Amino acid sequence: MSNFAGYIFLFLAIILGIASNGFLKSTNGFTIITPTIFCILSIIACIFCLSKAMNIIPVGFAYATYGGLTIAAVSLFAVFKYNQIPNFYGIVGIVLIIIGVILLNTLGKAT
Repeated sequence: MSNFAGYIFLFLAIILGIASNGFLKSTNGFTIITPTIFCILSIIACIFCLSKAMNIIPVGFAYATYGGLTIAAVSLFAVFKYNQIPNFYGIVGIVLIIIGVILLNTLGKAT
């Protein structure tokens, strides 16, 4: 498979990770069955897509990109769904995570 396919799987893993982590709060500690099932199924699909991406993209790049973008996106998700607005330092941290992901994917090299 090509690098493009790896990035498609990585993109799907990020979207599924955002969905799963974003809706964890609505499970109420896994006591409400419908969002619990959604979270479980979406995280299983997420890990599947991430494992496929790691077969093509170097592990460090794939996981750092997945982790960084999922953290940043879930933080934004919390702003819109739960009205949880981060303070200045939280925003700076999220921006630094995004900058790190960009640097890793544009200038980083794996041997």
